[in-house]
Amino acid sequence: MTSGKGGNRADKVHALLNPRNVAIVGASDKPGAWPARVNRNLVDYGYKGAIYPLNPTRDEIWGGRCYRNFADMPEAPDHLVILSPAKTVPAMLREGAAAGARSATIMSSGFEEADGPEGRALAADLAAAIAETGLAVSGPNCMGNFNYASRLFTMTDDRPHRFVDGPVAVFGQSGGIVMAMKRTLEERGVVCGALITSGNEAGLTSADYISYFADVPSIKVIVCYLESTRDPQGFLDACRKARAAGKPVVVAKLGVSDEGRQAAAAHTGALAGSMAAFDAVALEAGVVRARNLDDVVEITELLAHCRLPRGEGPGSITFSGGMRGLLLDMAQLNGLAYPALAAETREKLNRILGVGTIVGNPLDSGFTGLSSQTAFLQCVHALLDDPNIDILLLQEELTRVPGNDRKESNMREVNKIAATTSKPIAFVSMISHGLTDYSRALRDELRNVAFLQECDKALRAIGAVARHVRALQAPAIETPAPNDAGKALLAELVAAARGATLDEVASKRLLAAYGVHAPREETAKDANAAVAAAESIGYPVVMKVVSADLPHKSDAGGVILGLKSAADVRAGWERIAAAMAAHPARPRFEGVLITPMITGGLELVLGVKRDPEMGPVLLFGAGGVDLELTRDVALAAAPLDESRANDLIDRTRVATLIAGYRGKPALDRAALVAALIGLSRLAVDAGDAISEIDVNPFVLMEKGGVALDGLVALNLRPSCA
Repeated sequence: MTSGKGGNRADKVHALLNPRNVAIVGASDKPGAWPARVNRNLVDYGYKGAIYPLNPTRDEIWGGRCYRNFADMPEAPDHLVILSPAKTVPAMLREGAAAGARSATIMSSGFEEADGPEGRALAADLAAAIAETGLAVSGPNCMGNFNYASRLFTMTDDRPHRFVDGPVAVFGQSGGIVMAMKRTLEERGVVCGALITSGNEAGLTSADYISYFADVPSIKVIVCYLESTRDPQGFLDACRKARAAGKPVVVAKLGVSDEGRQAAAAHTGALAGSMAAFDAVALEAGVVRARNLDDVVEITELLAHCRLPRGEGPGSITFSGGMRGLLLDMAQLNGLAYPALAAETREKLNRILGVGTIVGNPLDSGFTGLSSQTAFLQCVHALLDDPNIDILLLQEELTRVPGNDRKESNMREVNKIAATTSKPIAFVSMISHGLTDYSRALRDELRNVAFLQECDKALRAIGAVARHVRALQAPAIETPAPNDAGKALLAELVAAARGATLDEVASKRLLAAYGVHAPREETAKDANAAVAAAESIGYPVVMKVVSADLPHKSDAGGVILGLKSAADVRAGWERIAAAMAAHPARPRFEGVLITPMITGGLELVLGVKRDPEMGPVLLFGAGGVDLELTRDVALAAAPLDESRANDLIDRTRVATLIAGYRGKPALDRAALVAALIGLSRLAVDAGDAISEIDVNPFVLMEKGGVALDGLVALNLRPSCA
């Protein structure tokens, strides 16, 4: 019987982190060898279960018994730490599971990360072994785990670690980076209660770890380093679970691929890089993305010690005019703004300070001569009472040596206030600095406040948390009912498609089914039909080639503007026919599209990109020929509702033009919102049948808006889900 099978994913992570015993497969006493480090760490950090070294050629090791196989052990193995060569690992999993093991950490490397046929074959065998046995597996290609609750410590790190219970769980696909984050958090006084180096995630994935930690009462913040998400939907579902549990998921992620963007067929693909797609979708699921590892530390420091702010308005007290200026500059740089103080607050501060001048935010106490603790604390209370302020920042840093009694007394009093107020309080230093044993001990006393380092990092962390709060406050959106007629048309067009894209006529038919309409247009198969169409529509007209082989028609000479007569139309037909005949790719020439020449309005781009990790992502921004140059675009998850569509628009500079700029009339924003919502519903209904949609330009006018061009790119290898 294979004991690892069955159970849900949370049970598997629990088995991984709370084993009854540990079998070290590949035990070796070579100097510096990882098996010896694992054994030493398990002993030194107080693991209470039995430790069983395994090596088929040894009877003794590390001053005790070594077991040649699982059958020789006095009890069934529970957790396997595998450090044997990659080619032996699948067999070890099968043998260990047959002997009763529930979980394994595979530190061995040489699987898919080796990027060769042998590595890929071993990765496939490993995946099969995990599926057959049902074992809970972290790794391969990892550096171990720890969990304070069970005193498990299988990491290979020789450096001393602070091993106590803490409110932060850390995991990630790079062992070196995960341990670096843990060490730096620890240096700053943020204690990690659990850590997992997940490696290649051949078994358990990021989704499993997040879901598990969302249920652990002692964990307040979940921190992860991601290179890719192996189970995107599971990852998002787990983040939503953590969000519902009130636990932010702080993510440092790699993933911008120039090659992937350049390979896209539509403009949208060139702009919707995977990192932007991740931000658009994961933010709504409860993720707080850190730009770099330093930001991970500042964000986690803030979240681990403070309540979430209700909004994003900072208030500050400084004792340096220079610091005041830095805070103002960095707030603007990071998308924040210091709100004006309420009149009542200004009156309070003037009474406290006795300066007879209007005080501002940030409050420069160096200018006002604030020195007594009583006055300082009164100012703290006054700012906390201000309805415009959501988080209070105080200039100060942890003292490194004894003797700064006034500063330490102020910090202790503020810490008491922070325990009773609904608003978060953070101390902010001018510049990054190290801590001493004395400052770390002081930090441990002050558990209700955050200590952020350097103005830019501090305000960037606050900005990231503020965006998280905005996402939490947004009302939930329900997936709209499918458009049955639209889905049927999509299936028909996909079945009839002869390439990777639908031609413009078919693309616009599909878009119209979802409320994204084109102007009146007619197709023509010859010059006479083109003239008849132009006469019916009315001059001037535009002529465009119809060919699914040409996603960008202008570049191929397939678009002619401003045709004013029958002679112009006939000449235009001949020009396009000649351009198609001379094109090196020999594209199919299926006729032309005759459309009215639309002038005026504002050219916009609407698009969808199905990101391989995050699914469908909506794009909106300034369109036309300068799209790639201006890159005034914003992204959002699908589907959209009216509120989210308006937010998407407002995150672009072009929103100012839509509202009416410098005396120009406002444009039909409601029509734009409707088009964005319709496009988002198409993205949801299409599933993975469509890889990209590009509507450029979409011309918005004072009344209504029309899609002058449209391109739908198909996913030729959709999943079977």
